[in-house]
Amino acid sequence: MNNHIKKLRKSAKLSQEELAKLCKVSRQTINAIENNKYDPTLQLAFDIASVLDTTVDELFISSSIRE
Repeated sequence: MNNHIKKLRKSAKLSQEELAKLCKVSRQTINAIENNKYDPTLQLAFDIASVLDTTVDELFISSSIRE
């Protein structure tokens, strides 16, 4: 599942480590999610969205739909 987490994280000026700590997961988990190698649990998706001040839909929406 494609996502916009890396772009939103960088816009928020957060490192993977900082986002991971705020979401109570490892940096490796955030890295795997950003690289589409792991789909987060629904709870983790909500946690990431909350930290990045967005919605779960915005995290995972296809870029072709956004345009």
